[in-house]
Amino acid sequence: MLPDLRPVTSDLQPKKSLGQHFLHDRHAIARIVAALEAEPDDPVVEIGPGTGALTKPLAKRFARLIALEVDQRAIEVLQAEVPDLDVRHADVLDADWGALAAELNADEHDLTVVGNLPYYITSPILFALLGARRHLRRAVVMMQKEVAERLVAEPRTKAYGILSVQLQLWARPSYLFTVEPGAFSPPPKVDSAIVALDFAGVDELDVDENRLRTVVRTAFGQRRKMLRSSLKALAKQAPGAIPEAMQTLRPEALAPLEFVMLTRALFG
Repeated sequence: MLPDLRPVTSDLQPKKSLGQHFLHDRHAIARIVAALEAEPDDPVVEIGPGTGALTKPLAKRFARLIALEVDQRAIEVLQAEVPDLDVRHADVLDADWGALAAELNADEHDLTVVGNLPYYITSPILFALLGARRHLRRAVVMMQKEVAERLVAEPRTKAYGILSVQLQLWARPSYLFTVEPGAFSPPPKVDSAIVALDFAGVDELDVDENRLRTVVRTAFGQRRKMLRSSLKALAKQAPGAIPEAMQTLRPEALAPLEFVMLTRALFG
């Protein structure tokens, strides 16, 4: 039997204040579910299920599914459409991923995360997932295409920056496919993209994470300047010095692991 690729419809009106764009394209939904690469008994958390276009196939496939939704209207729709769903009225930025893992009887690097991320809080959500990475196996998330391109950008490119460095140090990001505006209601003004973040098997770094983040953000805060200039104030506070070979480089010239080396040189 051929899959049903008709658009998913809903009467719920999206809220601009929540950045809601409801996915309705069944072909895109099927590709997202397949991209989870998870088994039916794997624990799964969905971020922002909305009216359940993605939730319904997830609930049919995964017995251990929790959905986090901030919009009470959408929760009421989900409770009617998927009565057995464990849906929580929660802001994903307040999520306790350790507690969710415990509820789902998830081992370390066991949780799978999926969701259509609101554009206006995409970066905070990504950094929250990084902070919870020891609980996560894989995240398959939708975001603005421009942001997705930053996650996988290589050094010495315009898109390479803070997100590139930090996501590539603590996860393995992969750009999976593009989703055009017509797949949503209402259509956003830009293309979207599906990205996979793999956390299992990524080596932990022997470096102070807070100091590393400070170095990366300070350097890219003045990305047109050489590191000896952009990090001048920071270097005065640190016991070490910027390595001579890096002093005349701009931040986009450093690979992610070189930022680790730079942080170690500055702080030991």
